Amino acid sequence: MAGRFEGRNVLVAGAGVSGRSAAEALLAAGATVTVTDASADRLVALASLQAQGAELVAGLVEPPAGTDLVVTSPGWRPDAPLLAAAVAAGVEVIGEVELAWRLDQEKEVPARWLAVTGTNGKTTTVSMLESILRAAGVDVVACGNVGLPVVDAVRAGHEVLAVELSSFQLHWSDSVAAFAAVVLNLAADHLDWHGSLDAYGDAKAKVYAGNSVAVANADDEWSTRLSAAAVADARRVSFTLGAPAEGQLGVAGGSLVDRAFGDGVVLAGLADVHPAGPHNVANALAAAALARACGVEPAAVADGLRTFQPGAHRSVVVAEAAGVSYVDDSKATNPHAADAALRAHPRVVWIAGGLLKGAEVDELVAANADRLAAAVLIGRDRGRFATALARHAPDVPVREVAAGDDAGMLEAVRAADEFARPGSVVLLAPAAASMDMFTDYAHRGRAFADAVRAVLADAPAAHGG
Repeated sequence: MAGRFEGRNVLVAGAGVSGRSAAEALLAAGATVTVTDASADRLVALASLQAQGAELVAGLVEPPAGTDLVVTSPGWRPDAPLLAAAVAAGVEVIGEVELAWRLDQEKEVPARWLAVTGTNGKTTTVSMLESILRAAGVDVVACGNVGLPVVDAVRAGHEVLAVELSSFQLHWSDSVAAFAAVVLNLAADHLDWHGSLDAYGDAKAKVYAGNSVAVANADDEWSTRLSAAAVADARRVSFTLGAPAEGQLGVAGGSLVDRAFGDGVVLAGLADVHPAGPHNVANALAAAALARACGVEPAAVADGLRTFQPGAHRSVVVAEAAGVSYVDDSKATNPHAADAALRAHPRVVWIAGGLLKGAEVDELVAANADRLAAAVLIGRDRGRFATALARHAPDVPVREVAAGDDAGMLEAVRAADEFARPGSVVLLAPAAASMDMFTDYAHRGRAFADAVRAVLADAPAAHGG
């Protein structure tokens, strides 16, 4: 029987990782595929698709005549000329995740989707979930915004998909209905893309469409509010860092406890959660809730959390010298994430700055002023950080670094090292995006680690001498 994409004319907008995967899947499904991108150089890298029959066209601003469907990469805004022209012409626009869902539903036995979204903690949570399910013997893969395109995971035939979904991906998804889903938290981010916090929240709320189990963070007002979007007959579960009530997972007696899928059963000890910190305990509870929704036994939760390996640039200790720790949390690309990173340490020399994307930092600085030993500011929006520090932490020494790229990071780490004293942490938690100085947050994290090693090699003497 022919599939729903066979013989259809599909335009793939964007020649990045998800665009390539979407085009390959569509060609395999029998579609006629055109791929466009603003960069002709990116299209050159897709020569293998051209050999399979795809047409590669740079810079399209409207869909070719006869286009039945547009599959867009997640970063393309709705007001991009090509997408706006498609909508005006009555052509449906979907994202790679929606394409993956539709392809999956054509299978005799579709995968079970467990979806995670939120402003912060998504990658850690889906990775914890993957580790827990693997400990339970489940054929699972983490995919989506974590790196592996969902289309590729669907085509590989895995039994369960632990899917990390960004607000961009959710915006372009209309029929995805995960078995269980969670919004971890919500704070101002990507407002330059969505236009407002409410619109950002509306995109996140789409993760609750069609769930059998809807999981919310009882400690986060937005998560609780957005979970109201779940269908009426969904089982509603929440988690909290406090003692759990009935229907909740929480923390009691130094353990993660389940009163939603079990009668107070202990799932794991707090010591099993790493890296330490309240935000990662919340992530572990969310992962445990999704796993328990699938019937995973408590022992697998503990085993999975113990064997979980955190991803790069997420509260990673790069070095320790003369009583000072150097911690890379370059993944803290917004104020909410930086707040979690700062709260994990009592005395911090803070390296911050970059592109704020419409977010504000006054509340972040005010909440953490008492733990700041000093601040070193980098990036385009460093002045806004300096203003917030002058207003809410006037006694905290501040150094601004104007240089960009790796040289700017080296200067920043040198300055931070001058401020550091035994017992303090030099923390890269920028609270902002990286693209003003670096390729991405990973490049920024690597630059920090390289700078730390260089500074320690040049000045091995004890601090505070």
